[in-house]
Amino acid sequence: MRAAVLRFPGSNCDQDCHLALDFLGADVHYVWHKEESLDGFDLIVVPGGFSYGDYLRCGAIARFSPVMRAVVRAANEGRLVLGICNGFQILCEARLLPGALVRNRSLHFLCQDVHLRVETAATPFTRACTPGQVLKIPIAHGEGCYFADDATLDEIEANDQVLVRYCAPDGSLTDGANPNGSRRSIAGVCNRERNVFGLMPHPERACEPVLGGTDGRFLLRSLLESLPNPGIHAA
Repeated sequence: MRAAVLRFPGSNCDQDCHLALDFLGADVHYVWHKEESLDGFDLIVVPGGFSYGDYLRCGAIARFSPVMRAVVRAANEGRLVLGICNGFQILCEARLLPGALVRNRSLHFLCQDVHLRVETAATPFTRACTPGQVLKIPIAHGEGCYFADDATLDEIEANDQVLVRYCAPDGSLTDGANPNGSRRSIAGVCNRERNVFGLMPHPERACEPVLGGTDGRFLLRSLLESLPNPGIHAA
C-alpha cells in the first residue's frame, strides 16, 4: 500500500504522519504541494499544521495548491483521502467534505487529550473499531469548532457520515467534553461516498506508548487494512 503525505508551506505534522504510517507498514512518500499528480498512491494524507500561515482563514490558500487538483481527482476516483486538523480544514475548503471549521468557542488555542466516541465501523477509516468505542487522542487547534447549518447536519446524520464525536471517558456526550463547541459534538466526518474523512484530533500522535497512548492506531490501521498491504503490522 502506497501512501502520500502532502507537504505545504507551514505543514508541521507531515513527519508525524509519515512515521506513524511507516511504523504500521505502509510505503509512505512525501509529496510537495506543487506536484500535480498523485498517480500510484492508494491513500492521500493531508496533514496538520498551518498551511500558508493560515492566512485569510485556515486552509483557504492551500485549497488552491496544484496538488489539491490531484487530491480532488483521487477522491472522485474513489481513492482514500484522510485530512487531519489543518488537513480537515483544507478538505472542507475544497468542498470534499461538508461544513467548516471555525474559531474555538473559548477563542483560545487548545492542546490537550480528548475522548472520541466512534459512531460507526462501516467505513474504511473505522473498520478496526467498534461502534461506541472510546478513543483517547490529542487535539491541537485554534479553529476546530465544526459548524454546519441544521439542514446539512441532519443530512450527514441521516447518511451516517459522522464517524467520531467528542465525548466523556464513559462515552456520554456532554457539553463539558466538547472542547471547542463543535455542533453536535462532531469531531470528524466523511463524504457520502465514504472514501474521504476529516477529523480535528491527531491519531498520528497517539500511536506509540512513549507518546502517551496508542488509540490512534485503531484509525490508521483501519485505513491500512482497507487497502492492498502485504506487510501491515498488527501492533
